[in-house]
Amino acid sequence: MVIKHTITKDKEGQYYTIPFDVPENVTKITVTYDYYKPTKGLMGDLKPSNTIDIGLADEKGNFLGWSGSAHKSIYVGEYGSSAGYLCQRINKGSWNIIIGAYHVMECGVEVTYDINFDYGGEALLYGDLHIHTTASDGALSAFEVGRLAQKSGLDFIGLANHNNFAENLALPHIDGLTFIPAVEWTHYKGHMNFFGVSAPFENSFIANTKEEMHSIISHAKSLGAVISVNHPECPVCPYKWGDDSIYDMMEIWNGPMRPANDRAIRKWTFLLRQGRHIPIVGGSDFHKQGQFAKLGNPVTAVYSQSRSADDILKAIQNGNCFVTESKDGVKLRLRYGSTVMGQVAEYSKDTWLEIYANAKKVTVVTDKGEKEVSLKDGAVKIRLKKVKFAYIKVYRGFGKLKRVCAISNPIYFK
Repeated sequence: MVIKHTITKDKEGQYYTIPFDVPENVTKITVTYDYYKPTKGLMGDLKPSNTIDIGLADEKGNFLGWSGSAHKSIYVGEYGSSAGYLCQRINKGSWNIIIGAYHVMECGVEVTYDINFDYGGEALLYGDLHIHTTASDGALSAFEVGRLAQKSGLDFIGLANHNNFAENLALPHIDGLTFIPAVEWTHYKGHMNFFGVSAPFENSFIANTKEEMHSIISHAKSLGAVISVNHPECPVCPYKWGDDSIYDMMEIWNGPMRPANDRAIRKWTFLLRQGRHIPIVGGSDFHKQGQFAKLGNPVTAVYSQSRSADDILKAIQNGNCFVTESKDGVKLRLRYGSTVMGQVAEYSKDTWLEIYANAKKVTVVTDKGEKEVSLKDGAVKIRLKKVKFAYIKVYRGFGKLKRVCAISNPIYFK
């Protein structure tokens, strides 16, 4: 939307508003404005010409912020806003640009307001679900990690500190970054991430018997926690509880791709063959810069309906996501009729499995085995026989250097 508004000399020194209509399903409003200003900088202060200030009010007339003439573009939204502006949900209605006519030349000035809307709907978001801070054995604070994630282009992160949740109760606000509440339950018999609940422990994290372990898990789940088993095949801290029914998801990719992750993928595939429907996730296990584990390697890429922590976690729990080596890594998508990753499809001999990836080849994995297929222009369709599940993975390198660089969640079949 473009509004051209003329401010006359008699308006100088006044404040007033001009309305604009906001449609439904908008998640972010960006207002950029421009006008003729012949003198700028120091000369502009010594010999004022045109100086027009800007602010914003919502459909109820609530004041959202003011930036004077310091910034020529401002934005507001539910998950982020320009400095000096409130974050809030965008509602349909008549909003207002607040105009401050500080200096106006004798001939007046025409101001062009360029208003852009971002709309809601499914988007591909990237995040790192396994990060440590100074709240446990990390080197950076929650804010420092958040700023690093923001600069890296991540959309969400999970600060999963060992056996403590204090940080979840005071997470920082960082523009455009969603924090998923998380705790890494760290036990000598294995590690698990508890997602979505700020304080998942009733009293403490201590469990010395299988019964006590089940009690902790049950309590966390009663609060709404989604539980992921971490690095289950790690040679240093593997999963030893022997009960694969207690966790909801599996971290099959922890830090750089290596043999322990390959073993985790094989274990997950074994569980799929047993009939288990279990989503996969990945996380860097980042502690500090310059170490083996790097922030955003790998990432969990999620097809989410919004940037809210609840919607992101819901999409992950539903398996509508894939794991790739970085934000700039291989992108994956699967479709079988109207069914997407994480969902259950009705088998039909007339329906194709549609595969989309920015790669030349992918490997299709089912309970019947593996098959490599080539893509043309990033897509391919194949017919499946009756199988329990189908997922795809992409390899990089050859021979002993061959490694997985992206892997999807499955489509399951009745």
